[in-house]
Amino acid sequence: MFRKAAGVVKAYTVFVDFPDVPAEGTPQERYREFFPAVPDYFAKSSYGKLRYESTPRFRWIRMAKPLAAYGIDRGVSFRPGYSAVSAEVDAAVGDGVDLSSYDLLNVLFTPNAGPPATEKVLSVTFGGTSFIWSRQTGDSAWRVLAHENAHAFGLPDLYGFQGYPPHPVGHWDPMDEDWGPTNDFMAWHKWKLGWLDREQVGCVSGPGVREFTLTPVSDAGGLKLVSVRLNDRWAINIEVRTKSELDPAVCRPGVLVSTVGVGVKSGAGPVRVFDARPGSGGCELADDVATELSDATYLPGQTFTGPGRSVAVQVLGVDGSGGHQGHQGYRVRVALGRQAVGGLPPAAR
Repeated sequence: MFRKAAGVVKAYTVFVDFPDVPAEGTPQERYREFFPAVPDYFAKSSYGKLRYESTPRFRWIRMAKPLAAYGIDRGVSFRPGYSAVSAEVDAAVGDGVDLSSYDLLNVLFTPNAGPPATEKVLSVTFGGTSFIWSRQTGDSAWRVLAHENAHAFGLPDLYGFQGYPPHPVGHWDPMDEDWGPTNDFMAWHKWKLGWLDREQVGCVSGPGVREFTLTPVSDAGGLKLVSVRLNDRWAINIEVRTKSELDPAVCRPGVLVSTVGVGVKSGAGPVRVFDARPGSGGCELADDVATELSDATYLPGQTFTGPGRSVAVQVLGVDGSGGHQGHQGYRVRVALGRQAVGGLPPAAR
């Protein structure tokens, strides 16, 4: 069962080490790696709709057995290893704390336990409990906790598991890349999490041509998402991304077009970004992120053509009157139906 992602979200945060891997720092130092950065991030990304409150227990909980005895590895199930860790955490916390009164439980392991995140990422979430190992790289390493908490809110992994394209979304959402420069959630995820009002989402489900003015996902107001229904399983999503506090690495501001598949499993490509400049290598210079999709946005004068030419999205221009917080709105024309491209005015082709 997923946890709520709006209103007051209460988290209890504990710190764990092992008899053969004792903590090298204090719980307070480990805590400051994530707080107040994580609550601040959720507050800004949600336009103030998520208020994250963490209660820390500033003592190391020493596990009863050596680290290897728990069989922790990437991809393992909750039982037996994480189940055993959870039972020891519950026992250590004792009757003085009712964990059921919290929406989230954060288990922060001493960062010297397990392999570095650059070699193997072990952090994982089961239910409402996020287990955080090691340290991520980049300017906002705290986002591994935001990523894992977002699983508790119901969001899937957007990076590809083995056998799937590794980064079908790239740096456009922390559910694909939660390292390197900070990045905001896609508009689709903000809608799923309850951060967008109904009037901030435009839906296209029938044939015809419609125009919209979209404002950047970083802004609090305005239209954020246009979702074009293709069939019962697939939709095309349209949003605007610009450089902002949560998107400082955006190097090609414009209209981002993606597809979302209903029922597509986590890690199997439930969301995929369409690249306006395939094979360009991207424009983002960060060394530790996948850069190919960093210039995937469509600019005024460009047109995206969807599967079977049944959907087309043309970026008409930038409208200063449609923007919020100093940003400009992007005007788009959406055509849906058989041979949609042929239904656009000549200037739109």
